[in-house]
Amino acid sequence: MSLYALVDCNNFYASCERVFAPSLIGRPVVVLSNNDGCVIARSDEAKAVGVPMGAPLHEYEALMKKNGVAIFSSNYALYGDMSARVMRSLNHFTPDVEIYSIDEAFLGLSGFDEAILPDHMQRMRRAIRQWTGIPVSVGIAPTKTLAKLANRIAKKYTSDGVYMMTDPDLMPRILGDIEVEEIWGISKRWGARLRQLGIGTALQLQRASPRQVRQALSVIGERIVHELNGHSCLTIEEVQPKQSIMSSRSFGKMVSDCTSLEEAVASYTARAAEKLRRQDSRAGGLYVFLRTNRFRKDDPQYSNAAMVGFDEATSDTATLIRAAVTCIRQLYRPGFRYHKTGVMLTDLTTRDGGQMSLLNTDPNRDETRHAQDQRMAVLDHINSKMGQGTLFHATEGLTTPSKMNPEHGRFGRRIQGHDRWRMRAQFKSPAYTTRWSDLVLVKV
Repeated sequence: MSLYALVDCNNFYASCERVFAPSLIGRPVVVLSNNDGCVIARSDEAKAVGVPMGAPLHEYEALMKKNGVAIFSSNYALYGDMSARVMRSLNHFTPDVEIYSIDEAFLGLSGFDEAILPDHMQRMRRAIRQWTGIPVSVGIAPTKTLAKLANRIAKKYTSDGVYMMTDPDLMPRILGDIEVEEIWGISKRWGARLRQLGIGTALQLQRASPRQVRQALSVIGERIVHELNGHSCLTIEEVQPKQSIMSSRSFGKMVSDCTSLEEAVASYTARAAEKLRRQDSRAGGLYVFLRTNRFRKDDPQYSNAAMVGFDEATSDTATLIRAAVTCIRQLYRPGFRYHKTGVMLTDLTTRDGGQMSLLNTDPNRDETRHAQDQRMAVLDHINSKMGQGTLFHATEGLTTPSKMNPEHGRFGRRIQGHDRWRMRAQFKSPAYTTRWSDLVLVKV
């Protein structure tokens, strides 16, 4: 029998913070969304004292203070690097790894002896904990859908963090206790449709007619029925390049001047371009949006977007920034207080797969593109080695050496006035693993 495992990092963001601050172990921990708005991650201790997911900080700050909750701003540089370490560790235990999200991965276990799998997964859990400091739970089952459910059981109801769902005699009791909306792939809307058909639990869905479910939902619903019956319809997939790349943030404070918007959109474009080159792609188009805060009813409201297409797909940051800044100048209207802007790179192609323009008669165009690629390779190499923002485009904003901000690279960025568009991150922890200046100091 072919088996799959779902590996899920326990309370991942909170666990990342605890790796480098062991004093937080056993203490309630929460992580906030962008601009320190609301709770997006909680430790088990934070759940126990009554902090709900999505809780606005300003409404629950007194409760958190009363219960000694440690509060952190989102530190995506840290979380992304710790995730990469966990995912690399998984490859030591099976060659078939599908990264599903920042804290989850499916493993293909074909060829493994079923009798020794639990012990093998236990060794994997201990190794990941030792190598990265991150605790994980493992669910094993004949299909990916059942593996998700097995992982839920492993996390909530086992002491060793591993659960293997292969006993057919136990399956009815397990699935009978699971609400249909808790199944991977079933949304609340789909759950409501199924309940109209008298299907309210995973067991009822398992025993339902695949054709009836397909008519009520789609072919995806039919596949879920087959998966619940142990027939695998979803194999381990290789990570595919993204078809579009988005970079956007809400501003730390409301912004009214065009210069700040230009800096923000240039910075977001530079980050998107880095991701573009990382997956070895080029962009054929660029989309920019700008909006005010629709929740501020007393402020005049405005939102707009612009799109530009390139004659030849590009991954050159300077080219992309010029296009983005041109768009933001077209979109800008004085008299408004802006809340958010963002950039999306579209029409992505492989690095060598983009079509050249018939209208480009430059005899040196191949050399020009090669020179651009070399400049970007140098830029990415230095920023990877010395820290993000060590080299950057001046359009992103400048600062003098006396006002360097280590958050924005070795040489800093302009922070007087124009730093208003940067996100609030009052409780942000250091970038322990990605910035030399933030390395943990051990006193002996």
